[in-house]
Amino acid sequence: MSPTSDSDSPAFMRRAWLVVGLLFPVALLNYLDRQMIASMKVSVMGDITNIGSEANWGHMLASFKWVYAIFSPIGGYIADRFSRKLTICGSLFVWSLITWLTGHVGSFNELYWARTMMGISEAFYIPAALALIADYHTGSTRSRAVGVHQMGIYCGVMVGGFAGFVADAPDLGWRFMFDFTGLAGILYAIPLLLLLRDVPRQTSLDSHGDVSAKPSVGVAVVELLTNRNFILLVMYFTLPALAAWVVRDWMPAILQKAFNISQGKAGVSASLYWQGAALLSAILGGWLADRWMRKSERGRIHVSAIGMMLIVPAMFGVGNAPALNSFALAIAALILFGVGWGFFDCNNMPILSQIVRPELRATGYGLMNFVSMMCGGVADWGFGAMTDRGVPLNMIFGVFALVCVASLVIVLMIRPKPGT
Repeated sequence: MSPTSDSDSPAFMRRAWLVVGLLFPVALLNYLDRQMIASMKVSVMGDITNIGSEANWGHMLASFKWVYAIFSPIGGYIADRFSRKLTICGSLFVWSLITWLTGHVGSFNELYWARTMMGISEAFYIPAALALIADYHTGSTRSRAVGVHQMGIYCGVMVGGFAGFVADAPDLGWRFMFDFTGLAGILYAIPLLLLLRDVPRQTSLDSHGDVSAKPSVGVAVVELLTNRNFILLVMYFTLPALAAWVVRDWMPAILQKAFNISQGKAGVSASLYWQGAALLSAILGGWLADRWMRKSERGRIHVSAIGMMLIVPAMFGVGNAPALNSFALAIAALILFGVGWGFFDCNNMPILSQIVRPELRATGYGLMNFVSMMCGGVADWGFGAMTDRGVPLNMIFGVFALVCVASLVIVLMIRPKPGT
């Protein structure tokens, strides 16, 4: 149901796109602040010597994801129950403060807890932001709007890839990156608070046909967990993320070790190519999904499935490139992965909006994040442990490819509600 009676008016649409524009820098900072540590891994481990092992590094990355996972449904529910705007602004301010504090840690224990606290604060942003965008973009522009927002994420990862060069610079270093980005987020929270607006939403009907504008925790959880389509979407959202988190968190180290390149070049190569491809494909995928929806209510599902089909061969390429000593194959596979990921990423909230009512969108996305990030943390930890034990990369990424095949089958089983 449209949030307002004049949701198609030019003034409302200008506000709708302004919201996307305001959230773009927040999305960029959200992923820059979490991604840049992967590009500066060598410098951080060299400075904080008691990190000690790859397994400890993987455990730290996993801890971020696990607390992010636990707090995502809580953040989503707060955004649904109270205010998306205040949830977004509060999250930005707190995680930026923690980012700044990360630049001043002196031991592995302090770094571990800083990353853990960042996971808590960042968990409140994505569910609230995507739900707010879906509130404003009620149909024909929804996938495109989400795609533009996700571009901010990809830009954040790409900028984070250059952090390795900053870490290598004698006059700057890895701590400077955390200081700078933390202060930038704290300052941006002020105009965001002044300019961002929630949408006055009309009430809608729950799964029993009753009016419930602000469902209780119990009602929200039961309604979502008894929704077959939602369970399928959670599975579809989670399985490809296992590979994506390993690519984000470990690819700089993989490329540096496999091809004997500098930390800076490895960080840029691991992020710039696939994130740049994802950036462009998110726009293309959003446009294609919105157009396909004119002919079929499954248009967004079909576009997302196409993206998953591209990710499967990309996983085989990434896994086999080091064994073949082919840096070109690694980059080509990462680009193909990025194209597929953009198609997938820009349609998750739009698909969710087709299967749950507006009052449960942020909570639903939070639950999706919960499952995805918990499993992503296991993937990070497990990858670090398998690396220590010498398990071949092609075997690991071959399993990821098979998981993505299962995801493709799952998404095609989703049945959206007519007229959504």
